[in-house]
Formats: sequence, structure tokens, C-alpha cells
Amino acid sequence: MRPYLYKAIDAGGVAIKGTITREDIDSVYDYLSSKGLYTLDIREANKTLASIKAWDEARKIKRRDIIEFANNLSIMLKAGVPILTAIDDIGSIAENKYFRNIIRDIRAKINEGSSLSEAIKSYNVFPDIFVRLAGVGEETGRLEESLLDVAVHLQKMEDLAAAIKNALIYPAFAIVATMGALIFWLLFVMPQVAAMMIGMGVELPLLTRILLHLSAFMQAYWYIILFLPFLIFFIIQILKRKEPTRYYIDAAKIKLPIIKLVVYNKLLALFSENLRILIAAGITIDRSFGIVADVVGNEAFKRAILKTKDSVSSGSRISDALREHKVFPLLVVRMIDIGETSGNLDEQFAFLSNHYLKKLDDISQKMGKTIEPVVIVTIGLLFIIMIVGLLLPVYDLVVGIG
Repeated sequence: MRPYLYKAIDAGGVAIKGTITREDIDSVYDYLSSKGLYTLDIREANKTLASIKAWDEARKIKRRDIIEFANNLSIMLKAGVPILTAIDDIGSIAENKYFRNIIRDIRAKINEGSSLSEAIKSYNVFPDIFVRLAGVGEETGRLEESLLDVAVHLQKMEDLAAAIKNALIYPAFAIVATMGALIFWLLFVMPQVAAMMIGMGVELPLLTRILLHLSAFMQAYWYIILFLPFLIFFIIQILKRKEPTRYYIDAAKIKLPIIKLVVYNKLLALFSENLRILIAAGITIDRSFGIVADVVGNEAFKRAILKTKDSVSSGSRISDALREHKVFPLLVVRMIDIGETSGNLDEQFAFLSNHYLKKLDDISQKMGKTIEPVVIVTIGLLFIIMIVGLLLPVYDLVVGIG
């Protein structure tokens, strides 16, 4: 498959430019002709530039666009509408122009003989679970049900992302506001007051001298402070590329106070929800664990899931295999044990998914109150240090005058 740039004119005389991925230039001509377009120019695109452009366009396609596509296609297929007609209608009303082009390209591939799962597999905007469940739905003849499962699953993931974002708003605002006030105090207030004291012949105490040296450093090397967050982020990203350091970083996320409230419950919700939908779709438990391990996004959880998969493949019960790993709480082990005994494992995973999603939503609502004492104490200590550093020379001056 190669990327091609094309220029064409539609039936109304409007010029159209775009990028399309096909095996050869003849298939590009065939595709444009099937859309009723008059071709002006076709040339092979630079692969690097095409990849950058595809990444930029994919970034502009949101999860809600995928949810709407899966839900609408499920409804139309259930109503008996042919898949080509359904995709054509969905593409014509899609609000996102980048996603609209992808939908039209998917329709063309299906018209050429590809299945839906094969057609969407070449676009990284569709999550892996979408592709797999679409394939399972085509194999079992329940594609519309699989697409509805995908829509429900992605909506839960959207709610999960929104809950995490809400949980992090207050801490992020508090940290930025505190650091901004501290920097302003050190750069503008502290030097002026200290200069006045020095001019009056007051000997500065140790704490004040330390703050002055810190202020001078910030004034001289402000660009280092400005780029320090980006440097730290860059170093962390480099370290995360190596599996050993990535494991320790991810393990720390689920142990650090306050941070683990969000990260740990998010991982448990993601684990339970993905297994629920995969098992409900009829995918075997070992394949399900393999898929979840790839999408969970935490090396500590991934290792535990893969070891669990190996134990289950060797004949162990799922609950017994999970019990060997501390990352899985007792509630998860107990509910899965009940699900194995009663034969309703998917229902138990549904319960766990809803439980941890609700718990995460509650945490997002209470995060402000939870972290507020920590923020107040931290800000208070910082300002006490600043105020004491300023008042000590003033006290010495008053004592000297007395």
C-alpha cells in the first residue's frame, strides 16, 4: 500500500485535493472514477510527509467520532440497511471532514471486496478492540451487535477519560498557581526588599541570604527554569522507552499517595471493561488476556496479566492465577472466582467495570477536597519561609533602632 496525492473535479465543477492509500496508481484511478470524479493529477506522495499528515489528521479525529460511527452503523445494519448504503449515509453526515474522508475510503475498500474489519485495520484512528470485535462479529454473523458493544465500550472509555481529566484539574491549577506566586515573589519582591535592607546596613540572616542566592540564580538562569519541565518530561519519555525503567515508573504510579487513587482505579476499570467486552464477544480467555495486556498501558499490570495468561493456559483457574499478583485487589479475585463457579464471568467483569468507573468518578468529584489540605499546607510552608526570610532583617532593624 502506497500513499498518493490526487487532484480531481466533482460533478459540480469543484476542485478536490486529497491523499489516498492504494496498491498502485491504477487502483487510485478506479476509486476516483467510482466516486464520479474527473481526475486531473495523481502522483505518489513522500512516505514521511504522508505519515506526518496522516498523524496530524488522525489527531483531529476524536473518540466521539468513532463512537458515533459504530453506533450509527450498528443501528442501520440492525434495520436491514446494506452495509455500503449505511456507510455511505454515515459518511455524508459526518461533521469531521478528516473522518468523512476515511469513511468514504472504507466504503471503497468494502466495495472492492474487503470486509469491514480489513478495511478499518489500515487506519490507526480505530482502536485495536474495534478491529477485533468487528472481525468476530463478521465471523459469527452478529456484526451489528459487535458494533453496538464497541460503541458502549468506547463511551465508557470516554467517560473514564473525562473523569480522570476532572480529577486532575484542581491539582494542576493549584501547582501552577503556587509555583507562579513563588517565582514572582523570588524574582520581584525579595530582591527589592533585601536591597533596601542592605542599603540601611542591616546584616541579613542565613535564611534571607539563602533566598537571595536562589533569587539571583533564577534571575541569571531563568531560561533553565523555563525549559526544566520540558526537559524532565523529555527525560521521562526516554526512560519509558526502556522496559526496566518503564516498569519501575509504572509501578510507582500505582503506589504513590493520591496519584494511585486515579491511576490504580483507572487501570482496574480498563482491565475489567476490556475483558468484559472481549469475553462477551466470544473471544477465548487467553486471547482476551493477550489483547488487554497490549492496551492496558502500564508495564506492571502488563507483566501481571501476561503471567496470568500463562498460568491460565497451563490449566489454572483465572482467580487463582490473579491471586498470585498483588496488583489485583481481593475484590477482583473474589468476583472472578464467583464468575468462574457460576458460569457468568462476563457479568462479573461488567460489575467490576461499573464499580471502578463509579469509584473513579467519585474520586474525581472529591479530589479537590482530598488534595486541598496538602495544597494548603504546602503553600503555607512556602509562604512562611518567604515571609520569615523577609521579616527577620526587619526585626533585626527594629531591634537595632531600639
